Amino acid sequence: MADAYILGAVRTAIGKRGGVLSATRPDDLAAECLKGLVKSADVDPVHVEDVVMGCVTQTGEQGMNIGRMAPLLAGFPITVNGTTVNRMCASSLQAVNFAAMGVMSGMHDLTIGAGVESMSRVSMGSDAGPLNEKLSDRFDIIPQGLSAELVAERWEVGRHEMDLYSLNSHVRALYAIDNGYFDKEIIPVTVTAPDGETVTVTVDEGPRRTTNLDKLSSLKPAFKSDGRITAASSSQISDGAAAVLIGSAQKAAELGVQRRAKFTAMAVAGVDPTIMLSGPIPATQKVLAKAGLTLDDIGVFEVNEAFTSVVLAWAKALGGSNSHKLIERTNVNGGAVALGHPLGCSGARLLTTLLHEMERRDERYGLATLCIGFGMAVATIIDRNV
Repeated sequence: MADAYILGAVRTAIGKRGGVLSATRPDDLAAECLKGLVKSADVDPVHVEDVVMGCVTQTGEQGMNIGRMAPLLAGFPITVNGTTVNRMCASSLQAVNFAAMGVMSGMHDLTIGAGVESMSRVSMGSDAGPLNEKLSDRFDIIPQGLSAELVAERWEVGRHEMDLYSLNSHVRALYAIDNGYFDKEIIPVTVTAPDGETVTVTVDEGPRRTTNLDKLSSLKPAFKSDGRITAASSSQISDGAAAVLIGSAQKAAELGVQRRAKFTAMAVAGVDPTIMLSGPIPATQKVLAKAGLTLDDIGVFEVNEAFTSVVLAWAKALGGSNSHKLIERTNVNGGAVALGHPLGCSGARLLTTLLHEMERRDERYGLATLCIGFGMAVATIIDRNV
């Protein structure tokens, strides 16, 4: 099997719900990201064979195969194909993995794995119908917020611990913004803001400079009266897009493009659909086993902060008494609690941020993983030793 290499990875800044990106159609936002990707890699899009686009709520402006619409809107040649993937919160990490698999199999030479979600314009769950009674007969299907509470209970993650973690997500994100850590990964996008002004968006909108522990501690539980999860320990509803350029060694050499990392291993894991959000634990174990690596080999982790209980439980389950050391290498520039979680974008966003941080720190291995509704997870390891 051939190796698949990351030749470029970019994202838009992440906008808050109703914020600076909310007047921009998601297909236009994805198109701008695709244009920014090939421009940053200095690659003519005529060489791209397929675009695999993650998107969760595939209806309205995100319907009709946005994976095909976006490259057409980007001005790519009509020969560039596109398809859309929904693996819920991990949609675009799965899209990236599928795009890489095409190269690894030898069927493609140059692909793009990407993702987009405008949660301002296409409401989460607006594509859903009534739940099948046969499914609810077999499983206790509950809202994700209650699942996050179950995760906190099972792994003994306390309210104060989550408040501290949530605060630290904002602190880390703001530090990264202030020190320019995201500058290379964010492509400027010029949009019409909700107030009608034309603005160029280059900075994530979610991190809050006024957040402090007293404020977080005063918030009421969001999902049950005696619960531990609050709005602050939940990911933000957001808008954004991300894209990763993937190619073979031969194609990279032909185009004169630097190989920045290669895909080492990928894994999916299924867990109880009721507790639902614990999937990153077995997914991480599986992907490490596939790669022949240990936790100590990984320089940087990106674990989606759907809820802070998910990340803290993951660290406790895998790191045991050294879980704090694992957290030190995880979401080092903040996560979805601060930056936001545009559902279909988040997986590719995590991988993009992971790659750039690995380069900044000169780390060899990085791992990205996301929990998924109805009890799944995806995990991917990349290697800069190319």
